[in-house]
Amino acid sequence: MTLALVMVSSIPLPTLAAGVVRDVVINEVAWSGSVDAANDEWLELYNNTNAPVDLTGWKILDDVTSEYALSGVIPANGYFLIEDAEAVTSVVADQVIPLSFANTGDSLVLVDELGTVIDTVNGTGGAWFAGNSVTAATMERVDPTADGDVATNWASNTAGDGATASLGSAILGTPKALNSTTTLPTAVSLSLSNATPAPGDTVTLTMSAANVADLYSYGFEIGYDPTVVTFASAIKGGFLGANGSVSTAFQSALENGVDGKLLVAEARLMDTPLGVSGGGALFTATFNVVGAAGASTNFTILPASFLANSTNDIITSFAGSSLAVALGVVEPVTNLNVAEALNRYELQLDWTASVSGANSYKVFRKDQIGNFVLVDTVNSLTALDVDNLVPNHTYEYQVVAVKNGQESVGVLASGHETRGLTGDNDRSDRVDGRDLQRLANHFADVLTDPNFDKKIDTNYDALIDGIDLLDITANFGLTF
Repeated sequence: MTLALVMVSSIPLPTLAAGVVRDVVINEVAWSGSVDAANDEWLELYNNTNAPVDLTGWKILDDVTSEYALSGVIPANGYFLIEDAEAVTSVVADQVIPLSFANTGDSLVLVDELGTVIDTVNGTGGAWFAGNSVTAATMERVDPTADGDVATNWASNTAGDGATASLGSAILGTPKALNSTTTLPTAVSLSLSNATPAPGDTVTLTMSAANVADLYSYGFEIGYDPTVVTFASAIKGGFLGANGSVSTAFQSALENGVDGKLLVAEARLMDTPLGVSGGGALFTATFNVVGAAGASTNFTILPASFLANSTNDIITSFAGSSLAVALGVVEPVTNLNVAEALNRYELQLDWTASVSGANSYKVFRKDQIGNFVLVDTVNSLTALDVDNLVPNHTYEYQVVAVKNGQESVGVLASGHETRGLTGDNDRSDRVDGRDLQRLANHFADVLTDPNFDKKIDTNYDALIDGIDLLDITANFGLTF
């Protein structure tokens, strides 16, 4: 019995309302359109926070006289692309709004649903800080956390990311991607040690940082489902302490001692605070796998988590990991065969078990409307179908192996009963008046009727009708 763990990155965090200056910023402006068309205008927002932000009710004020109403959610540490029309870039827009930027310069102000100013760009309305009307290079923000109303925080794009404009020309800009003049953001991610643990095994979760500058301390809250995994222990990594050359204080504990939320923190201990730069492992945490088959959990870095230098938090992109706990694959049966049994109106199924075996086997038969219906569950390698079979019809079967509650894929085979008379629905070995009487008593019955008689439905179409009467007519008077 084996369990499988599957990692998925970018686990969504709860959607937050911002309302704080530069939580969301205007990050790139294609005010000159593209070399294909001056109307290929677009604008990009960036979310500086570690949680999605709902932009419903937010606005961008263009020279105060124009308003662009926003709607939708911008992901944590992610982008939101606004295009004049969907065709202006090869990148799918998050919102299409008729934009109109003056080449001579506009003032752009981002406000939230309460009218709070979140970000301002080119507040005087003078010439754009950057961008180029000849090459159509965009104006891009250098530092998304710094003031957007400072000219030195803007630059003309120097290299596109492969996106194209309305007629296919390369865009000198980076819609929904890192700006060409922006330094890579600090990133934190989780990874898992074992993709196929068995029940009772342990799984190690590693927290790592990349592109970090002057890291002095960190604190994390990690959420998970305690019915799937339980916390065992945590140890610090080597990155913050420079592999032992700097003393650090490391702490880990469950919130209120209860599984479901793990708190981990570490800080350098120095007379003159000095952080570490680069990337590496922050800590590892070990969990016991306790989940049942089909259980799943997300390891999620919760919003209160942070990285900090000696004075301030460091803007960081967080990602989570997901575990899907399920029993290992049950191997299907082989050599499935369907043949006539010893007695008439019976079919026998035989098969070979897989090497790993099974606890039981489910036998299904396709009914008149095409659904596989369970006809038997057995513990042996054979099954007998005696459920009102009619002669000269081919029946389709499916056998599923079951082991510890987990099912294999079904294996298909078919067989038919050649013995007996079609139309002999009372099984007297003669087609006669009694068969006609039984058909008349059930005429127009359908499969869902409580008194539906499968032996009368000789053409197996879920309806007792004139076609079944024709079978009686064709064989009337014959004996077996």
